[in-house]
Amino acid sequence: MTNAPTSPSPKRRNAFTRFLDSVEWLGNFLPHPVTLFAVLAVGIVLLSGVFGWIGLAVEDPRPAGTRGVAEDGMIRAVSLLNAEGIRMIFTNLVTNFTSFAPLGVVLVAMLGVGVAERSGLLSAAIRGMVFSAPRQIVTVAIVFAGIVSNTASEVGYVVLIPLAGAIFYALDRHPLAGMAAAFAGVSGGYSANVLIGTIDPLLSGITQEAARLIDPDYVVVATANWYFMVASTFLITLVGSLVSIFIVEPKLGKYDSSRAEPTILDKRMMERLSGDEKRGLLWALIALAGVLGLMALTLVPEWGVFRNPETGDRINSPFFRGFVVWILIFFIATGYSYGRAVGTMRTDRDVIDAMAKALESLGLYIVLVFFAAQFVAFFGWTKLGAIGAVTGAEFLRDTGMTGPMVFIFFILMCAVINLSLGSASAQWAVTAPIFVPMLMLIGYGPETIQAAYRIGDSTTNIITPMMSYFGLILAWATRYDKNLGVGTMIAIMLPYTIFFIIVWSSFFVIWTFTLGLPVGPGSPTFYNP
Repeated sequence: MTNAPTSPSPKRRNAFTRFLDSVEWLGNFLPHPVTLFAVLAVGIVLLSGVFGWIGLAVEDPRPAGTRGVAEDGMIRAVSLLNAEGIRMIFTNLVTNFTSFAPLGVVLVAMLGVGVAERSGLLSAAIRGMVFSAPRQIVTVAIVFAGIVSNTASEVGYVVLIPLAGAIFYALDRHPLAGMAAAFAGVSGGYSANVLIGTIDPLLSGITQEAARLIDPDYVVVATANWYFMVASTFLITLVGSLVSIFIVEPKLGKYDSSRAEPTILDKRMMERLSGDEKRGLLWALIALAGVLGLMALTLVPEWGVFRNPETGDRINSPFFRGFVVWILIFFIATGYSYGRAVGTMRTDRDVIDAMAKALESLGLYIVLVFFAAQFVAFFGWTKLGAIGAVTGAEFLRDTGMTGPMVFIFFILMCAVINLSLGSASAQWAVTAPIFVPMLMLIGYGPETIQAAYRIGDSTTNIITPMMSYFGLILAWATRYDKNLGVGTMIAIMLPYTIFFIIVWSSFFVIWTFTLGLPVGPGSPTFYNP
């Protein structure tokens, strides 16, 4: 039996590893996201008092007569640190929370996802996808399954990543290479998917709130980035698979089983689909066909009830504005059909319990949303977001940075911020009120800005210890290598981040500027202020 390797000497750590260590060290000083939003909300109130007192103002770029434009054509900082501002805060605190756009859509979507997850449908679908793949393309299947699992991302982290390690171990391949491929798909390709997941209505709600700082009537639907994200699914699958096969697995080399724990295989995850599970998936497919048929009946015919009642348009229609309801129906129908077939769901009580369990897991999210909603509301009331957007837009125009390069810098900036603030919703809630209005004022649609943000947010998830599931992945990985540390984990995943940023950003520029394609249905690339 070979001896376990000793930890690398600190002297051998390269500059980039030291940089990541510094980011981790600095990130540990950040407060909890809930505390962060509470501090930001209080900070906005204090700043508004200062800027209101000095009379900060900029010229409003919108035409005179537009709703919300002052008679003198100026945007002035509004102080919340006076009697009127304090009254506004106290009388609207509850309304800010309950009317926060992402809250309702996420709660509704999670009701459906909970049914599909509790019934066992999501776990069976992922296992079936991976085990049915030929041995030669198992890496491709794992990366693709990871991306698709983002519909309910917890399943990808909890089921697919350890399953991928076990599959590679059983195939006499390095198990950490399998886990890395799955981790790259689940987390590095977090925003890509062929389906609309819970993250879509969450981000679109935040984007809509930010866009309304400039255009009070602007609507951003859950399908805002669907076209681009579907195409990105296959791009990330290809890139992630190539990095796994040609860079990560060769670098790891032959696996030394002496590094592993005595028991490393979870037999439940290694089980192939049973006859009951296959029958359940068949019934889920039948339910899926029924839901798709119902969707088509409401949209395709001339008399479709969800077409735009005034113009007959299919894109700018109630169908997409209410798409979160279809997410609910989709997961309830397929999840219950599967559960009924395999016996995990027999009565309405089982469905209700599954929904309740799903909402139980959102306790921290609801607390986070309360404080995030206050921050967003205060930011809008004070006009500081609009002032910052106008100032930033003027700077970009003056420097001539209004073309594709502005998005490259924006993506890189989001990727760097994500190293310390790993939550997609928390980061977007902070940055959207600044950058969405700013980029709108130089002519870009909120949906396009959101798509660019999602690239930056996703690509560095896999190299930051600040990502909520990073510790869980590290714990799974140490079952195969007892000496594995954070630095080693980051080093394994770093090639994915580098190639994802380069290829995905280039793909965004080609998609948006070269081909002129919209990022989603009814999502204009450009915005006319």
